[in-house]
Amino acid sequence: MEISKDLTAASSTPIVLAILAEGDSYGYAILKRVQELSGGRMEWTDGMLYPVLHRLERLGHVGARWRVAESGRRRKYYRITSRGRAQLAEDRRQWQTVDATLRGAWRALSLCVPAGQPASVATLAREA
Repeated sequence: MEISKDLTAASSTPIVLAILAEGDSYGYAILKRVQELSGGRMEWTDGMLYPVLHRLERLGHVGARWRVAESGRRRKYYRITSRGRAQLAEDRRQWQTVDATLRGAWRALSLCVPAGQPASVATLAREA
């Protein structure tokens, strides 16, 4: 399943902040963690992640510093700041509201449309 660009963009900030709340991390590890958390259903790219990290850094939600890994390779590690933790808490509240609303909508829809039958636009419009 491919997640739409709009939904990916909307969820990117809380996902990155939640991953960094687990501990400092770097780009490639964040990409792998997103894939792991989604059960392989979300695959972000460098081109998608780094603009998010740079925006979060500008906003003061994450800090960054270069470190040399055990392999001798330099990596830029990101860490969540107190401002980032506050943003994550707010994002979590908002996403819980969205999730609850969608669950209610899906439940209502399942009452209107028998399981296994796709809802047609006409059926949905009639039910609204």
